[in-house]
Amino acid sequence: MRKQDLRKQYKQKRKNLKEVEIDRLQKNIYQQLFKFDFSSVENIHIFLPIERQKEINTYPIISFLRKLNKTIIISKTDFSTVTLQHFLFEEETQLETNTYGIPEPINAKKIDVKDIDLVFVPLLISDEKNYRVGYGKGFYDRFLSECSSEVKTIGLNFFEPIKKIEDINEFDVPLQTVIYPK
Repeated sequence: MRKQDLRKQYKQKRKNLKEVEIDRLQKNIYQQLFKFDFSSVENIHIFLPIERQKEINTYPIISFLRKLNKTIIISKTDFSTVTLQHFLFEEETQLETNTYGIPEPINAKKIDVKDIDLVFVPLLISDEKNYRVGYGKGFYDRFLSECSSEVKTIGLNFFEPIKKIEDINEFDVPLQTVIYPK
């Protein structure tokens, strides 16, 4: 299937999830994640959930990583350049939700993309080669292509990967790992 069709199908599938299903799926993802060895990473970028899109709630992951004394980094979107800017996400960081429903920092210290060790990536669906379909603007592909060649990437998804995304192109960046409920 092509990205455009997958995007439409999986946005609808996620929209159709009931709260009780989301809770069950998230708990499974958290259980898997909390077993990971994070000792080799310090600066961890994570997305904040767009609630109206029923994205995975990443706040429990953030709490877990803070207990491990990891530095948490979040982004702010620049729709005029279709890029992300990266900021420290500390306990006192204030958030403001933009017009797309994305929580973004308003009083945070900017971070260089090359200093990020691990990126948690949102997605709608992925395939068996860990290519992903997001919302279609390319924010994360641009972001990941700017990161250090040593950066680790983990996609978080409610759905099992499909066999193949048909229209992968040279700008698509595959993830190293995709975590979904097993």
